[in-house]
Amino acid sequence: MNKKLAAALSGGAVLVLALTGCTSDEGNPELDAWAKQICDTAPTQNAKIAAADRAITKAAKDSPPEELQKVDAKAFQDLSDGFKARATLLADAGAPPGVEDGAKKQQDAIKKLTALSASYADLKKQMDGLNTKDQGKFASGLSKVGKGMKDVVSQRKSALDALKKLESSGDTKQALLKQEGCKQVAASASAAATDS
Repeated sequence: MNKKLAAALSGGAVLVLALTGCTSDEGNPELDAWAKQICDTAPTQNAKIAAADRAITKAAKDSPPEELQKVDAKAFQDLSDGFKARATLLADAGAPPGVEDGAKKQQDAIKKLTALSASYADLKKQMDGLNTKDQGKFASGLSKVGKGMKDVVSQRKSALDALKKLESSGDTKQALLKQEGCKQVAASASAAATDS
């Protein structure tokens, strides 16, 4: 597995709230309730996504074929599940109340997260289908998976951009940052940015 590709996949791993800023004292109870629903599960899903990204990066460093296949297939499944859970959560939460174009931005984020989840599920299928007994066939199959990963990197950026648009609309950012779960996510995102 191309190490540069694994590094690119890990870039921007944490989604929902790589946001910084101060919170507003003016409250919107409906928006705060919406933000709480989003933030209560954010740390769990982000941890799952970040762990899967780390596993891919680690496995890319000279793992034997069987181990690489096993680790990457599990990581792709975890990424698929993590992004699907994010899309489901957004769908269940509904559009942020009182936010201009909130419903449109919410639908755009759901659509992109759902497509991203499907792409990771497809990569998992491809990884499962690799022939680990034949080095040549394995390398050839891995090359195809690598091309698929490149497409997923740009798809992932698009999904993250859609989420950022949703999260920074109107008072949404302040409402999210008031929530303990999103404070944790923002703090871990800042720490990750400092480490890299």
